[in-house]
Amino acid sequence: MKAIAYTRNGLPADDPQSLQELDLPTPEPGPRDLLVTVRAVSVNPVDTKVRMNAPTDAPHVLGWDAVGTVTAIGSAVTLFKPGDDVYYAGTLNRPGSNAQLHLVDERIVGAKPRTLSDAQAAALPLTTITAWELLFDRLGVPEGGGAGQSLLIVGAGGGVGSILVQLARKLTRLTVIGTASRAQTRQWALDLGAHHVIDHGKPLADELARIGLPHVDMVASLTHTSEHYAQIVQALAPQGKLALIDDPATLDAVPLKSKSISLHWELMFTRPLFETADMARQHELLDRVSRLVDEGVLVTTQSDHYGKITAANLRRAHAMLESHRARGKIVLEGF
Repeated sequence: MKAIAYTRNGLPADDPQSLQELDLPTPEPGPRDLLVTVRAVSVNPVDTKVRMNAPTDAPHVLGWDAVGTVTAIGSAVTLFKPGDDVYYAGTLNRPGSNAQLHLVDERIVGAKPRTLSDAQAAALPLTTITAWELLFDRLGVPEGGGAGQSLLIVGAGGGVGSILVQLARKLTRLTVIGTASRAQTRQWALDLGAHHVIDHGKPLADELARIGLPHVDMVASLTHTSEHYAQIVQALAPQGKLALIDDPATLDAVPLKSKSISLHWELMFTRPLFETADMARQHELLDRVSRLVDEGVLVTTQSDHYGKITAANLRRAHAMLESHRARGKIVLEGF
């Protein structure tokens, strides 16, 4: 089968050797696996981080988000059958989805939204799982709850921010404040449902005061946490909550003590990596999101379509993500 992989980490995205097209053996499904014929994928920051930082002694296929059709199933599969259209985000410890055929555990797979194209659906899984778990599992906001409380989303125009804004606005009663530094991303966040958008290039306290908020109850820090950390602590109300998903080199929790601020990490790969008892929650939430999309409650976060799934187009997508100027999600479709 055709696949796109790297064989040497650390090469810049524009180097032709950073991602290469290879012919690899067709994988065989294990008991809980689906073998999926991949039709569309999207690209996430984790793709670029692994390509740059994870050494490999064999071709390493990247890619997590995928949309495709179930071609074969393992002996213990109960949730899907051959011919089903699915979408999912995979896991870190298995080969990725930038391949014509891909294995994935059925417990982290959902039924593709019927009303979306393959490309539009491919934009959603990884960021949607991240945003859902962050909001409902880590921050503990109940669906329909949050009245009188506020959520500040640092990096509202990115992939996770684009779906988190929607989930918070549509499924809770929180006041949703996004941050963005460019006119394009400010409007993007507003269009997706943010009540307010402030500029994270300016002091957050000043920007919150400008919209009449002395503090916020919760912060979802999705990017550059280390740069904004002191301002986030200042902006949070006493007994507030901070959730983050990025990778600061260090994080000193001591400044949170005086306000009794709680700290929450979100990594959407935790459940599949450790095969937790509640691993199938990701299947359930993807199915729920699929229904919400089909009902018109949520919309795709696709922003750019980079054409077919080729090494050259994936290199271009990686370069855009590494520029930190992407909004929403970049998708690719077809081999």
